[in-house]
Amino acid sequence: MKREVLTLLLATSSLMIAKDAADAGKRVEESNTVFKEIMAAPDKGIPQDLLDKAHCIVIVPGLKEGGFIVGAKYGKGVMACRKASGGWRGPAAVRVEGGSVGFQIGVGEVDTVLLVMNERGAEKMMKSEFKLGGEAAAMAGPVGRSAAAETDALMHAEILGYSRSRGAFAGIALSGSTIREDLDDNTANFGRRLTNVEILDQGKGKASATGQSLLATLTKYSVWEKK
Repeated sequence: MKREVLTLLLATSSLMIAKDAADAGKRVEESNTVFKEIMAAPDKGIPQDLLDKAHCIVIVPGLKEGGFIVGAKYGKGVMACRKASGGWRGPAAVRVEGGSVGFQIGVGEVDTVLLVMNERGAEKMMKSEFKLGGEAAAMAGPVGRSAAAETDALMHAEILGYSRSRGAFAGIALSGSTIREDLDDNTANFGRRLTNVEILDQGKGKASATGQSLLATLTKYSVWEKK
């Protein structure tokens, strides 16, 4: 009887691990799709000059928003950062959680992209837990492939935010939201437990085929212009 119970527990555990790995891989795949679709919009996407200067990018497909009076946000996604050579490293897994107080009705999902524009912002974002608006301001980014970030505020912003919902693409500020590393998804994607610092800064672990596809997409659409 004990042996049968142990066998059942092991089988259940294996199924759960397999499901977690599949879910984590699907999030990487969805992030890749979201970014491709955004970049395919010729006139209403992320400005090319900002993307080329970004040190890191966070993509959260289907960030959930909504509520009555008190709004809430929750979503899972990925983060990739530049290597010294200009190529991309990652993707590490992240969770976005947070809330805002205000008059809000309804529940919806938005695809969210954050550009981390300097090394200081990248170092903060790699922490196990990071609060937008507390340690660094996340400003709404300008929209339009050829738009230039000419104001001092945008030129010196650490993080620029974008969202897409029902086909509409716009800048968004996620002030008050917390970004946390997701060690479980990292384990599923890399086959061992790695922190975001180990993946993004130290280059540990080998990305899965799905992860490598995302990195290739980022490389295709951006040319490193280190400031």
